[in-house]
Amino acid sequence: MLPLITGCSSTRLNKHERACFEELSPAGFILFARNIKEPSQVRDLCAALHAAACARSPRARTAILVDQEGGRVQRLRPPQWRGFPCARAFGAYWQRHGGDAAIAACRASALLMGCELADLGITVDCAPVADLPQEGADPIIGDRAFASSGERAETHIPACVPALARAQAEGLLDAGILPVVKHAPGHGRATCDSHKALPRVETRRGDLAKSDFACFLALKDLPMMMTAHILYSDIDGDAPATLSRKTIESVIRSEIGFEGLLISDDLRMKALRGSPQELVLKALEAGCDLPLYCGSTPKTIRAIAQTIDEAADKSFATNAAALLPAKLDNALDFAARRKRIFSSQEKQEAEDLLAQVEMHSGSAA
Repeated sequence: MLPLITGCSSTRLNKHERACFEELSPAGFILFARNIKEPSQVRDLCAALHAAACARSPRARTAILVDQEGGRVQRLRPPQWRGFPCARAFGAYWQRHGGDAAIAACRASALLMGCELADLGITVDCAPVADLPQEGADPIIGDRAFASSGERAETHIPACVPALARAQAEGLLDAGILPVVKHAPGHGRATCDSHKALPRVETRRGDLAKSDFACFLALKDLPMMMTAHILYSDIDGDAPATLSRKTIESVIRSEIGFEGLLISDDLRMKALRGSPQELVLKALEAGCDLPLYCGSTPKTIRAIAQTIDEAADKSFATNAAALLPAKLDNALDFAARRKRIFSSQEKQEAEDLLAQVEMHSGSAA
């Protein structure tokens, strides 16, 4: 198994992609708008990705990811699929109607979202967002977070953030979808968009621990997290979290205590510098289980695979090769075992709860 999450170029595999995936068996794939046209096409694509990944070594399940948070980040959109509220809508609902009502509605929304994903053959959703927006931060997180910047403080976290993030994760698991908590150990203070440049956070580690890190600590038992392309100067002044062994080992693994599957954010983002091969190796060496390099061509994927092979005598590459298949299978199996069968009445109740949030937020975002 190649320790890489990658993508494909269109709504179906071309012969070069298929041959590459069959030969190298990537750990998984991620879908974007370019891969999505209508339900039957997405089902066919997911089936083709699974078949290609399994060509050399059969797997019960393949990690097929999508960014389906709700609001402005959802790859599956109307009219073929429903629109879902952004995370902030559930935080606002919490303030108006209390925690219990908001948690129930958020879990119901995630269940309905997860059922749509499962119907297509998608197995992993890159949600929930557990970041805490800071006043003056870049709007890249914004309403993707459950709390607004006005609700946070340096010494505590708004109760709605871990509670609603967990509700969204549990709702996805109810549908058999593996959630990915992002962006550890916290993206909310970034003053620039990591898609465009490298954000630096100068806040002292002790203050981060009381707020930003605490959200992820509350969710550490969930099976999968995604790293942030953020440089935390009081932890590692040289490298962003995704490429920093100091940050991953001392914060994500030790202080937060996350023991599950750690995936990088997209290594193509302009926050990072280096060739695809260099960045994948750096992410693995830092402690990411699964580097994510979206939109790679077969030529790039083969180059990455060759570079990993050449590093086979290094401990991080050995660990990736030895541990990743079982770790990934365990995470996917965990989600599959959690899948529930819902009656039409239960689904209608979920629809009714979601409708209440949509009514109060003014739209399905």
